[in-house]
Amino acid sequence: MLRGRDRQRVAGDALGGRARVGGDGQHVGTNAASGEPPILRGRADQLQAIHTLIERAQAGRGGALVLQGEPGSGKTSLLNAARHTCTALLCADVPTIDGDLRQLAHDVTDTNAALLIATEGDPRGLPCITLDPLDRATSMRVLHDLVPGIPATLAVDLTDLACGNPLALVELAKALTHGQLGATEPAPQVLPRNSSLRARLRARFNALSPRAQHITALAAVDEDLDAEALAHRDWEAVVEAGELLDPRRLVRSALSADVPLKLRRKAHAELAEWLPPGPQRTWHQAVVNKDERLAAVLTGHAEDARRRGDYASAARDHDRAARLTSDPDKKAESLLHAAGDHWTHGAPHRARNVLRTALTLTDTPELRALVDLVMGGIDLGESLPDVAADRLIRAARSLAGTRRTLAVAALGFAGEAANIAGDHGRHAKAAEFAKQIRRADEPLATRLTLDHLIGMAATFGGRHDEALPVLREVVELAGEVPGPQARIWASQAAYVLGDARRSHELATSAVTSARESGLNALVPWALVYRALSALLLDQHAAALAAATEGVHAATAIGQHNAVVDHLTILALLSALRGDADSALDRMGIATEHINQRGLIRPGTLGAWAFACVDLTRDRPADALGRLRLHSGHVGIKVMAAPHVVEAAVACGEPSTGDRALQRFEKWACATGSAARLALSHRCHALLQSGTADEHFEEAIRLHRASGTALELAKTELLYGNRLRRGRKPKAAREHLRDAVRIFQTYQADHWVARARAELRAAGDPTGEQKDHPRLTPQQAQIAGLVAEGATNREIAARLFLSHRTVEHHLRNIFARLGVRSRVELSRMLG
Repeated sequence: MLRGRDRQRVAGDALGGRARVGGDGQHVGTNAASGEPPILRGRADQLQAIHTLIERAQAGRGGALVLQGEPGSGKTSLLNAARHTCTALLCADVPTIDGDLRQLAHDVTDTNAALLIATEGDPRGLPCITLDPLDRATSMRVLHDLVPGIPATLAVDLTDLACGNPLALVELAKALTHGQLGATEPAPQVLPRNSSLRARLRARFNALSPRAQHITALAAVDEDLDAEALAHRDWEAVVEAGELLDPRRLVRSALSADVPLKLRRKAHAELAEWLPPGPQRTWHQAVVNKDERLAAVLTGHAEDARRRGDYASAARDHDRAARLTSDPDKKAESLLHAAGDHWTHGAPHRARNVLRTALTLTDTPELRALVDLVMGGIDLGESLPDVAADRLIRAARSLAGTRRTLAVAALGFAGEAANIAGDHGRHAKAAEFAKQIRRADEPLATRLTLDHLIGMAATFGGRHDEALPVLREVVELAGEVPGPQARIWASQAAYVLGDARRSHELATSAVTSARESGLNALVPWALVYRALSALLLDQHAAALAAATEGVHAATAIGQHNAVVDHLTILALLSALRGDADSALDRMGIATEHINQRGLIRPGTLGAWAFACVDLTRDRPADALGRLRLHSGHVGIKVMAAPHVVEAAVACGEPSTGDRALQRFEKWACATGSAARLALSHRCHALLQSGTADEHFEEAIRLHRASGTALELAKTELLYGNRLRRGRKPKAAREHLRDAVRIFQTYQADHWVARARAELRAAGDPTGEQKDHPRLTPQQAQIAGLVAEGATNREIAARLFLSHRTVEHHLRNIFARLGVRSRVELSRMLG
């Protein structure tokens, strides 16, 4: 039986240590320091189910459990892990469950024995737990365990190819070459030839009837054909082929490589006649007839698809045109177009591999510059932003004379990369070049991009009088320039100008436009400003929804830097509401990536979130240290100044707060933002005893004018505290009651408790009043997922929280709504 520490270990995921391979290739980790038994990574739920089965058997209530999963999912490794336990445990690894096994399952029921069955087939009515594919984050951790120091981009490529199959991850990692690890060779595009998983797929193909082999060959030569489309040709063959028609890249790539050439040619010939006129048919005709002239036709189809916003099809057709072309320069040009479309669609890993191939074909300066442009865009999303900025500035300089529109786009992206890196020197360098190439008769779209870059550089330099007119022009131009990119630039400009409502409108429009036009790469970026502007508007539910959506959108397309951006926004949202546990959970996920890739902008947001947690826990010195010592992003540090002032005053260092306030006030006065001016007056009230009341009153007026209710409540709490200590309890109670009411509206439990404590200290017993049964935005998210049937672990993964924090929130939800179980909660919400 598993006891104490062993039980906790089996129930949790491994977070580090060395690696070995289990029976069917499932990666397992070990704690090298303690020598404890291995833990299957990503299989905590399955291990817990096995543990429960064993405990029941030892209590005389044994039974059976089926572990169901595809080849390589880890079934055998789970059996091996279970065999280490001291119990009457019977293990069976079978293709299908027959009558004898079902009878044995019946025989062990309510005995001291247990039966554990691993199978790919139907559980036949027995209790079953499925081994689903590993998620992206777990797959990445597996690869980092197997190959310490593996380049991040290579890990992303392998994760995409493996499709969550643990054995595939292990076999791909074992076969990596020095060139692939050093980024001088393309990442693998298929499982290695000696892969046991690939051999299994090959053996299944060889066992098929000729009809089923032919239907599988059709799918192998055309990635757009699925089982439903092929069923119209031969339904019985489709049923026989079964899992070999799996559309996932892992299976399709292996079959494409292993189906015999004769069958592939026959499949191409049939599809050249069967498919309707269009790019797919053209491709197969070109393969059959070896007709290079059809490359131009495919290029035309790709351009049509791009105009429709179908960048996935455009990338496919450009790639096929390249394969038909023998001229190296023309082939490289088609591959460049394919790479750009892959990146735009949200497949950066495919774009990167295509670019590596293009670079082997020709070495013209323009090709190099275009590769820098696309590669810089990819690096902006998933790699080192300072490297991306250098690539993009280099591309802009090379393209300025011949491809000016692309040069301006490269400059715009370079500015964003430098912004993420918190490198205002690089940003200023890009802005200086923008000034050099800007023309008086600039087209509106390029004018908007250049002005945005110039205006933001002036902002970071503290030259607000220079920046604001330029940024106002950017916001105005957004109404005349179509497309989501212009709206993203303008949303950022409006945010700097303090016009949160306009920033939110533009960001929302950018999200919609990006989705409608197929520009998936821009969606997470637009959601950053939708979340930040909602936060500035005190619309915490909207900010929470946008940032959560942003994490998932960025994760889906491999934009890991955007994932970190959104995680730090989520952390800041939690911290501002006083939810320290959620804030720390999110920063725990983000911090490693911030440090690895030099993501200074989200790192500064994270330091701000940590400081807010410190302030809620009455640790002002720690808060001040985080904000003062963090070199950080200038713009974010200015925005965080009100919390610097609060911490500095609490620590008895008003001069530190005064210096921070000077920078903040310069920005607030220049923009004229009522929300920021309110915070400026609150800071003055904390720093100046003689005129504090006047500043508090003006801050309250401006909070109300700007509609920033949560900040209003915090100001009233601080003012009420001052009035109470100044022996004006009656006036204090008025402000503190308002603070309690607003905090309750936001369900900011920490702040409600603090304001009530102040209210009681001011002599008002109503500080003990009960909350109204309303949920916070995050509690509402959790309750909704519970109603959908999600487990606590699934909720934790979706909302980027720890399992413990989800349990904590769920207990509070039950108490707040007066329910006792998940079933009652689901009924209430249903």
